[in-house]
Amino acid sequence: MWRVRVGGASWIASPFLCAALLASASVAQTADSTGPVQQTHAVHRRTRLEDRVKVLAESLHLDDAQQVAVTKILEERQQETLRIRRDASISGSDRMAQFRAIQDRTVVRIRSVLNEEQKKKYDPLAVRRVEPAPEQRSVEDWIKATTPH
Repeated sequence: MWRVRVGGASWIASPFLCAALLASASVAQTADSTGPVQQTHAVHRRTRLEDRVKVLAESLHLDDAQQVAVTKILEERQQETLRIRRDASISGSDRMAQFRAIQDRTVVRIRSVLNEEQKKKYDPLAVRRVEPAPEQRSVEDWIKATTPH
């Protein structure tokens, strides 16, 4: 769980949610672009994805087959996230709901390749079960406050 300060307000954000939002915000080119900016973004996305797999491999003691499976799952999540990011017809709240759904599906898919010991260590959605202090605002509050009605 991360505490983020934006405009004097304190926010609690899930690392997965932040990663999804940051990854989707970093893409500035269209899907059919092949220019150097698009290629640079692809290299950076790949590096971040490899880093994420490395962290999971070390913390969960993944074998080679599990690392390949997790890499594929995270690549597919990344593509879904980009598709949602690029779809201008989706409202902010719907976009957040879709990002959360992707996150939930990703966790289920990753858990399906883990053994029982690894599953005990892997619970990235635990942050959602933590109750914020009464005066703390959520990311959803921020979206509602900044989205034109």
